[in-house]
Amino acid sequence: MAEAVIDLAGEAAMLDLGRRIADHARIGDVIALEGGLGAGKTTLARGILEALGLEGEAPSPSFAIVQPYDVPEVRLPVAHVDLYRLDDAAEAGELALGDYLMDSLLIIEWPDRLGDALWPHALRLSIDFAKDGAGDDARRLTAAVPDAWTERWSQI
Repeated sequence: MAEAVIDLAGEAAMLDLGRRIADHARIGDVIALEGGLGAGKTTLARGILEALGLEGEAPSPSFAIVQPYDVPEVRLPVAHVDLYRLDDAAEAGELALGDYLMDSLLIIEWPDRLGDALWPHALRLSIDFAKDGAGDDARRLTAAVPDAWTERWSQI
């Protein structure tokens, strides 16, 4: 698994990265978004959803846990998942997230709640607050790029 680091100057850069990722996303892909509260996970997901055709702002799925989007609302079906409120991996198992992979792109916030159950082909994006005077809204994104994404990631 390759690793890449990207510095993002603010929200606009995070949205733009999401749009570029969306250009390469496919049904069956898993995009796992890691980071603390307010790091920008939902912003990145919104960039992906916007590029896939969603009009208006995507709500955070914090309370619904799974927010599905389907054609024609988006160009390919997406399940946007937020596992923050789950206490353990057994609860995540009850969501049957693997079923979405047959016909959807799966975007998961707080994938650590899955325990060891994250799919090996998942693109793992870890977002941290930037340091060293980069600005309050600057972020550093570390991508763990699996083989399934290697060629596509090089085009992002």
